[in-house]
Amino acid sequence: MTIKNFAFSPPTLTVKAGTKVTWTNTDPDAHTVTSKAGSGGPLQSAALAANDTYSYTFTQPGTYPYFCSIHPYMTATVEVTP
Repeated sequence: MTIKNFAFSPPTLTVKAGTKVTWTNTDPDAHTVTSKAGSGGPLQSAALAANDTYSYTFTQPGTYPYFCSIHPYMTATVEVTP
């Protein structure tokens, strides 16, 4: 996953359970990868500076919506299939 121009790319990513997903911030501004409140999601990165990465291995099928807590309009979803 790429964070570029204040957006997550792609906006929806579909992976199989057991897949490790890595986000790379290519913007000069800091961003986070944070599960949406109330979603029960596991994503909780620190602020990622330029070229920093954050990884998470999705072990359970489901829909994982997330956003940047610094720029809440930045949203995306990981769909995990069995």
